[in-house]
Amino acid sequence: MRAPLLYGLTGSLALTALSVSPAGGAPADHPPAGAPESRGVVLAAERAAAAGITFGKCPASEGLPPAVQCGTVSVPVDYARPEGRTIKLTVSRVRAAGKKAERQGALVFNPGGPGASGMYFPLLSTFPEWKNIARAYDMVGYAPRGVGRSAPLSCQNPKDFAKAPTVSPAHPDATFKKERIARAKAYAQGCLKHAGKDLKHFNTLNNARDLDVLRAALGEKKLNFVGASYGTYFGAVYATMFPSHVRRMVFDSAVNPAPHQIWYRNNLDQSLAFERRWADFRAWVAKHDTTYKLGRTPAEVQRSYDEARARIAAKPAGGKVGTAQLQAAYLKAGYYDDYWPQRAHALAEYLRGNEKPLVDQASNRPEAAAEDENGNAVYTAVECNDAPWPTDWRVWDRDNSRLARIAPFETWDNAWMNLPCAYWPAPRQQPVDVRVAEGALPPTLIMAAERDAATPYEGALELHRRLPGSVLVTERAAGTHGISGGPNPCINGHMDAYLIHGQLPVRRAACAPHPEPKPAAR
Repeated sequence: MRAPLLYGLTGSLALTALSVSPAGGAPADHPPAGAPESRGVVLAAERAAAAGITFGKCPASEGLPPAVQCGTVSVPVDYARPEGRTIKLTVSRVRAAGKKAERQGALVFNPGGPGASGMYFPLLSTFPEWKNIARAYDMVGYAPRGVGRSAPLSCQNPKDFAKAPTVSPAHPDATFKKERIARAKAYAQGCLKHAGKDLKHFNTLNNARDLDVLRAALGEKKLNFVGASYGTYFGAVYATMFPSHVRRMVFDSAVNPAPHQIWYRNNLDQSLAFERRWADFRAWVAKHDTTYKLGRTPAEVQRSYDEARARIAAKPAGGKVGTAQLQAAYLKAGYYDDYWPQRAHALAEYLRGNEKPLVDQASNRPEAAAEDENGNAVYTAVECNDAPWPTDWRVWDRDNSRLARIAPFETWDNAWMNLPCAYWPAPRQQPVDVRVAEGALPPTLIMAAERDAATPYEGALELHRRLPGSVLVTERAAGTHGISGGPNPCINGHMDAYLIHGQLPVRRAACAPHPEPKPAAR
């Protein structure tokens, strides 16, 4: 799944992967006969352990302070041919702040996407919510294959990707659908043109294999890992493939890993969940009508939003914000409730004749075009490679038309983002059956917000069922996507207890929601 800011980029969810056998009889981390990729991982990990990572000053392009060190680790492009071509993944680190006796190894973080970089993660060591963990662990981030400086993938000219203003109707007509089909086909071919025969190697299984090579390069016999959003899915795939390599693993905002959900069904479920979260935002705005004057009921707030949409469809705000940019900006309110005050203020000001707050919040940033296009390219490649997708447009049209009747907020934008998978030029593969034998995996921690839209709560329940010994901690009546290290001390307390002391509740636990944001006139 895609998410903005800390947990990825704005968008929706989809994935594709190479086939792998579930860990049933012989553990998957013991390479079976006839499995060249498994043997390739062992060889690549041995080489990485011998070479280690030479950390030093980070390149200026990373924008990281001197306290953070950077290095690289080499991984095979194709694990079936480990002696063949390799690529370098960029890695960042801040050493554990505590005494030597307190150190418990490296903690590796992935923020999801697919297509998001975790290079910034060591910066969180200075945040109060992470300080206890940062005393015990080296904080390690990295850019997965294809992301940032890690053999970057591109599918389109960034200037074309960032083109604005553009339109995004909630109920598209036949002409608009035809145009988006053509764009999806062109985008898929653009990925093939740029990546060539390597395109098929951007997938979840290789992300999990790369993670094991990174573990070895860091000198760790067992992995400590925090994965958010999509990071929970490939973390779960890692646990399926390498259960004996896991020490502690946190799944924050879990993707539903059931094979039949990857990734087409998960995207439909996500669109429905965003409709619920959009309703939460409108209810909050209505509750603070004295501040925003956008309506005293959620329905009245919706009418205010619809009025703004109609105006922007007729005349883009500031010449920069079309309905597509408006939708992307307000989608973020579905991910994080700390956006609610500024988005409500921008909408109110726009309707009163002041475009500036909305233009400031919703405009594309030209300086981020290359990074955004790169993230979208990796997102698309990984999701399209991981699983079969419907190849008949009539299936997409039927399913999304039905869903848009009850969930118009995000349905079609989600469909357009993933539609290249219908015309994907790389081989289609079967999703991993995430499943670990009883006792094969150490206890793991799953954390989820009950009203999360990007990764609906049912995904956390499914992952909990599939990982014996896992414990689920729920933030009740909350919907922020990515809750570790956030504003809820109860959630952070459970994560600290697990990562620092290995302590978990008995199977299930619940936390009260973090406080709702306060309204602000500015």
